[in-house]
Amino acid sequence: MSFYSSLQDFVAAPKAANSLRLLSFNMQVGIQTAGFHHYLLKSWQHLLPNKQRQQALSAIARLVQPFDVVALQEADGGSWRSQHQNQVEALAQQAQFPHWYQQVNRNLGKLAQHSNGVLSRYPAEKIERHALPGLLPGRGMMLLRYGTGPDSLVIAVTHLALGKNTQFSQLDYLVEAVADARHLVIMGDLNQEAEILLRQSPLKRLNLHPVDSELKTFPSWQPQRGLDHILVSDSIELSRIAVIDHPQSDHLPVAAEILLPQAI
Repeated sequence: MSFYSSLQDFVAAPKAANSLRLLSFNMQVGIQTAGFHHYLLKSWQHLLPNKQRQQALSAIARLVQPFDVVALQEADGGSWRSQHQNQVEALAQQAQFPHWYQQVNRNLGKLAQHSNGVLSRYPAEKIERHALPGLLPGRGMMLLRYGTGPDSLVIAVTHLALGKNTQFSQLDYLVEAVADARHLVIMGDLNQEAEILLRQSPLKRLNLHPVDSELKTFPSWQPQRGLDHILVSDSIELSRIAVIDHPQSDHLPVAAEILLPQAI
């Protein structure tokens, strides 16, 4: 079974009724990365404008357009490096998403505004923005609730820290925040493999579908680790999941199609 897919192949199948197509992508503020040497050669793009960033945004807009809900990590909220363009808003406009939500996690003023973002075809009934615990500030989580009552769908979008101990502390916070969620989706760059997340971390307290270890997303040019995830509670049918072959940043995007319970 192949766990990698082109965008065209993933969206070619007819979309089932009462289904959602989800995508999570660490877009690295639109920096194209094709090798470890680019971390050095392109490091200036994390602080300075680059004329190729608009081309990168257009490519990302084409990537996200077929999906219903998109979780973005490392989007810029409108600073000098992005030519004062809110990248979440810009992608929503280019890909024609009627709803977009943003959380600035690390605000460096005019230099950089590190953000999580969500693009959505449907309005969220409720949005919460949480700062996650850690020795250093700058990690956050958005909770979006679709529908009302006990059968509503809760989507958590986050980008976790690098260190395992801090990750577990942040996941403990997440688990407590979604304690009332019967139908749950967790999307984002979790900076950790699924086996550790589901068997050792606080996420083991949730009833989540298992994740195959072959869903590797990092580094994008030669994937060795599965760091980016769409985790789904077992009350939701996970009909498809795949890593999309779209080496735009240093992470590959992961896509899933879920079938929602009729109650939602």
